[in-house]
Amino acid sequence: MSNNKVLEGVACGIGAGALWGLVFLAPELVPEFGPLHLTVGRYLFYGVFSVLLIAPLWRRVMPKLSRREWIALGWLAFAGNIFYYVLLSSAVRLGGIAMTSLVIGFLPVAVTIVGSRDQGAVPLRQLAPSLALCVLGALCIGAEALSGATSASIVEQSAGLLCAIGALVSWTCYAVWNSRWLTKLRQVSGHEWNLLTGVMTCAQALLLLPFALAFSDGSHSAAAWTQLAGVSAGVAVLASITGNALWNRMSRLLPLTLVGQMILFETLFALIYGFVWEQRLPTPLETVAFTLVFLSVVSCLGVHRKAQSSLLDHSGGDAVASEGKS
Repeated sequence: MSNNKVLEGVACGIGAGALWGLVFLAPELVPEFGPLHLTVGRYLFYGVFSVLLIAPLWRRVMPKLSRREWIALGWLAFAGNIFYYVLLSSAVRLGGIAMTSLVIGFLPVAVTIVGSRDQGAVPLRQLAPSLALCVLGALCIGAEALSGATSASIVEQSAGLLCAIGALVSWTCYAVWNSRWLTKLRQVSGHEWNLLTGVMTCAQALLLLPFALAFSDGSHSAAAWTQLAGVSAGVAVLASITGNALWNRMSRLLPLTLVGQMILFETLFALIYGFVWEQRLPTPLETVAFTLVFLSVVSCLGVHRKAQSSLLDHSGGDAVASEGKS
């Protein structure tokens, strides 16, 4: 893992986080519609765009995929897109952007713990300080977010928290499975894999379309439907097409223990967008959280660079020893 690959991977992770953070705003932009409408709208557009982009490559890509890969794509589409976004939208609607960002902020911890079991991964004990900073930052965000909850909203806050935890579990599974599939499936590019995931997600969104229409009360105006279509298309292009492509590229450049830390950028950008939307500055506690999250990523990068340097030094020592024996 060269320094250039690390820098490129981190840059892709920052870009993906900046684009993914936009999805936290979507429920606020179209408050007339529920999570199911947002999910179906976003992933129908994601699927349409994916079909258009993959069509010229279809004959070249299809022979590279077996039934096993298509089953994996189906699970990834459900865990990382459909199920995750229904829960995320519900969490934002019920508990707010900050509380949802808090829970999703624990993604790096979950993914890093799983990734630490991979062969050749940096030991978890070396990542403990970075994970501790991440947890402290998330707790600061949560303390700030939940301090404003009133007794009248405790039921909605609790329901939103459960939805956010469900989204956390769902996306952790996606991040781990997706990274491992990208590692072993070298004959398909990260961009192609993203578009194929979009095709499978579109098929699942079509199955949900009748339910989304059934839950419509018929009171939405043409302008409201147009706004929903615009937000859905925008999120599909920015977050699903571009953001996922950057994430897949990053997943091939960085180990899973470092991939987990990159998810923090989604949390940071989601909070920034939330502050802009609410037209306010971060509170002192939120500023502390920002600092802790930033230090978490920097310390994790430092551990991986140190491990890489040790590996190179060890390899160089072995090479010298071999020359001496010869």
